[in-house]
Amino acid sequence: MPQSILDNEIFCNFAAVKKDCDYIFLLKGMNFSGTIDFRPKILSALRNYSMSRFKDDLIAGIVVGIVALPLAIAFGIASGVTPTVGLITAILGGFMVSAFGGNSVQIGGPTGAFIVIVYNIIAVYGLQGLAIATFIAGLILVVMGLFRLGTVIKFIPYPIVVGFTAGIALTIFSTQINDFFGLGLSNVPSEFIPKWGVYIQNFTQIDISTLIVGLASLFIIIGTPFISKKLPGALIAIIVITVAVYLIKLFVPEFYVETIGDRFSGMSSEIPAPHGFNISMSTINQLLPSAFTIAVLCAIESLLSATVADGVTGSHTNSNTELIGQGIANITVPFFGGIPVTGAIARTMTNITNGGRTPVAGIIHTIVLLLIFLFLMPLINYVPMACLAAVLIVVSYNMSGWRTIIGIFKSPKSDISVLIVTFLLTVIFDLTIAIEIGLLLAVVLFLRRVMENTQIKVYSEQLDVAEGTEATTHEVLDVAKGVEIYEIDGPFFFGVATKFDELMRTSMANKPLVRIIRMRKVPFIDSTGLHNLEILIKSSQKDGIHVVLSGVQATVHETLKHANIDKLIGADHICAHITSAVVMANNIVSRINANSINA
Repeated sequence: MPQSILDNEIFCNFAAVKKDCDYIFLLKGMNFSGTIDFRPKILSALRNYSMSRFKDDLIAGIVVGIVALPLAIAFGIASGVTPTVGLITAILGGFMVSAFGGNSVQIGGPTGAFIVIVYNIIAVYGLQGLAIATFIAGLILVVMGLFRLGTVIKFIPYPIVVGFTAGIALTIFSTQINDFFGLGLSNVPSEFIPKWGVYIQNFTQIDISTLIVGLASLFIIIGTPFISKKLPGALIAIIVITVAVYLIKLFVPEFYVETIGDRFSGMSSEIPAPHGFNISMSTINQLLPSAFTIAVLCAIESLLSATVADGVTGSHTNSNTELIGQGIANITVPFFGGIPVTGAIARTMTNITNGGRTPVAGIIHTIVLLLIFLFLMPLINYVPMACLAAVLIVVSYNMSGWRTIIGIFKSPKSDISVLIVTFLLTVIFDLTIAIEIGLLLAVVLFLRRVMENTQIKVYSEQLDVAEGTEATTHEVLDVAKGVEIYEIDGPFFFGVATKFDELMRTSMANKPLVRIIRMRKVPFIDSTGLHNLEILIKSSQKDGIHVVLSGVQATVHETLKHANIDKLIGADHICAHITSAVVMANNIVSRINANSINA
């Protein structure tokens, strides 16, 4: 699984009720088929909480807080905001995800996956636009959770997710070239191809001091796991390189490498007061595609992160609660100037490996970040920009998932095509277009595979009732001449309905006397299927052909009744079993033949 997935005014009346010791929130005023699936994991975790569990969570929370520090700063800067914004997002968003989420060990905060979309929104709509887009995305996530769409999100095809991830990774890598090599460029184009054109034209402006700092940082990050896998390489690199650059500047005043303080002067260590933003319908219309992209990307990343965590801990994530928790986080952070929040699997896995097993560890990690923000913020000014660029280059490499891509290239051509299309759309255009077309591809692929697996078989003369089952006793029915049996094996939706309609048209040349449509394996039928079935019955009746339905499941039968198909065909022509359907059809043929002889 790629590292990107690995790392990384609506007011409703709620009533909280207690049922079987679980808090279930009922939404009044809306017609849902059942209770809302909102059960924050922290409620169940605190029931039997112990001091030994707290000690484990405390250690894990401190470690995760230290690991999250450089990532929050780096992701904030790369997204086009200040390090302060990155930390505020990690503190507030991380707290909300742990307090309201549906996974026990999920760590929330800013992640690399959002760098591209956030940067583009700020470039076009500014910070106000980003706040509105994030807020709307939070509302979308809450609605997705309320309507129990958590499970559906997991069904997005893997090649699409890998394509998103690899494209984001390459884009992040591209954004760090300027700082890593010290090119000193301003107003670098945001588009991928023009950006690399500018880099190539100005590559002779490389600053050797900056490049050395970047390479040294890269060496430390890559080499740290060989010493200890528990040491956070990014943080070690930042500490060592920052101290080294500071000391060199003391003894060699002409030595200059740009730092965070040089670029973002006067950073405050105070949590910003909450502020509002102006929302109009025109603004919503403009930002809705970007908000939808943020919401879908957050849902995909957080739920895949939770799935990986479940595989390690053996726990079970409430996907719908997780979406609501992520939504609450993204609704909250814009009021404090924050950027989008999602689950970050690298931090989540750090939490797990250090003993964290409840949301308390996630809350402790936000407290650690808060203390650093309040008391150590001035020291962050000394961190070299080239060092942060090295951190993000390693993040982008881990995000790329090149091993996964090689594996997918051994898959069917359709999967390879989807991967390439999604990747190119993400890199060349933007993530909003890639997500929209990627989801469209997911739907098309799903429909195609359902159609491929849905078979329509035609029988005449004889039918083995047990065919397609595990029954060992075979009952062969004699089918009278003039009777044709069509069996639909799968859902009868619009794609299959068209396929069935084409089959009917090809058989019109040799018109039977009776058509039996066997529907024992049809789990549902949609409006297109109903429409085609109605046309088939009417055209058949016009040509004097009887239509008999067989083995209709209860839910499908109910749908047919609502559409008045039973009245059109005759209730007696809907048979419970194929045996009775064949008997009826044979009797109809015998009667027709007898009438023709008498005539």
